[in-house]
Amino acid sequence: MNLVESYSFGRIRISGKEYSRDVVVAPDAILDEQWWRREGHALYVEDISRYVESYRPRVVVVGTGYYGVMKVSREVEAYLREKGVELIALDTRRAVEEYNKRAGRGERVLGAFHLTC
Repeated sequence: MNLVESYSFGRIRISGKEYSRDVVVAPDAILDEQWWRREGHALYVEDISRYVESYRPRVVVVGTGYYGVMKVSREVEAYLREKGVELIALDTRRAVEEYNKRAGRGERVLGAFHLTC
């Protein structure tokens, strides 16, 4: 099971491996070790849809950065609602806690973590 062991500005440790770039993670897989988005401080449908389509989570937890700078577009909110997927967007410190709680309970959760800003 992939749980986040630690997070600090620009660094995240998941199941014994440290990452210094934004990452997409599921309880049973690291889906993208270098998650690039159309725009660094915004989240659009095209940035998340391939993970939602392939992993089919019940919940998507978005870490919006250490200070919460990254914004989740309304289109993402609508897209996930249409798919029946719960969206939780929090600063990455709190998002990590929420992801771990849900993954630890065995929920089908997808974590998308912006590590800086």
